[in-house]
Amino acid sequence: MTTLKLNKKSDDTQPKASKAPLRRGGGNVRDRSVSAAKVMAPSAEKAAVPTIAKATQRNHRFDGKAHGSPYSEDAPAQVNSSTANLNTANSSPTNSNTAKPAKPAGVDTRTAPRPDRNEPQYRQAPRRGGKVRDGYDSLATPQYGAAAKAAYKSTAISTDLPRLSKVMAERGICSRREADEWIANSWVMVDGEIIDTLGTRINPDAEIIISSYAHEVQSEAVTIILHKPVGYVSGQAEDDYEPAIVLVHPDNEWLDDPNINPQHRKEFQRRFLTGLAPAGRLDIDSTGMLVLTQDGRVARHLIGEDSTVEKEYLVRVEGQLSDADMQRLNFGLSLDGEKLKPAKVSWQNEDQLRFVLREGKKRQIRRMCEMVGLHVVGLKRVRIGSVNLGKLPPGQWRYLRHDERF
Repeated sequence: MTTLKLNKKSDDTQPKASKAPLRRGGGNVRDRSVSAAKVMAPSAEKAAVPTIAKATQRNHRFDGKAHGSPYSEDAPAQVNSSTANLNTANSSPTNSNTAKPAKPAGVDTRTAPRPDRNEPQYRQAPRRGGKVRDGYDSLATPQYGAAAKAAYKSTAISTDLPRLSKVMAERGICSRREADEWIANSWVMVDGEIIDTLGTRINPDAEIIISSYAHEVQSEAVTIILHKPVGYVSGQAEDDYEPAIVLVHPDNEWLDDPNINPQHRKEFQRRFLTGLAPAGRLDIDSTGMLVLTQDGRVARHLIGEDSTVEKEYLVRVEGQLSDADMQRLNFGLSLDGEKLKPAKVSWQNEDQLRFVLREGKKRQIRRMCEMVGLHVVGLKRVRIGSVNLGKLPPGQWRYLRHDERF
């Protein structure tokens, strides 16, 4: 059998298409020669239907309840309102846009955000936590405009009230530095509320309760009595002179104090040097009793603005002192334009004066003596309050005993 293969002859006379053919016209193709129709917002009767369908959505309202929840207070009102809109749409659809929702009584919608799901999120109060948890009411508190500024001024914290740390220091509970540490550690309760924010202002008559942790830390603070020799500065090192605190180490502790019970002797620890600061000064050329303490109460008692603790000095002088100048030393001199408090000045022996002061200005005794023609040869502090230097040797130190009070 013979098989024949036939090839279709192409028609070269017809023109070939150079681009894709156009789509056929249909009902779904928009006529671009006419502007597009505007999209209108759905009417009230149409918008009511999805409101009921989405009544169980899980996003929460400003009061913490779910939108459209059957347990929320406004759920029945929403359902009834939606049903009424549906009935109205079935009966007379032409009047659907005539009824407007009534404004809530006593609420200024220009300044207070409305708790409406159709309202943008940034205009609504927080849905949970934050201000709502602290009792914030968005309807009663204006958020925008002059009303919000007036509300802020009326609720702003009064700067006339004292800070908590200041009240604690004035009551002798602790120093301001210690108060800030205790507040940061949540160890302070004011009128039954724990305060942990620095700078909090309180009523001066408020009840303050301190945690036992704070009392425990405070009881571990030490106070040291040092007999400062000549050549050491009281505070920070200056002019190549060492501070007196370098003398506080176990080798310089005075172990021969007859007033200390050996069974209650305190063992030196490195932590005793942390926060140890001088409560008062002695000139580099002066010697005698210097108090170093970790206890802010002791420091405030000795060098506070309202301190009246006596400091006694023995001053060796050269020169002549008249009776009139002696009276001036007791009361009548001024330093730096400020009159000095009354002092007690008397002769200790032929060349030594005894000074008892209730204040401590810089180089006060030396300047007082210069004003009456005396030259100070030596100065030694022997007492602060009711604590005496005693027989403590120069360069040595001891702990403040439990039975001693300044």
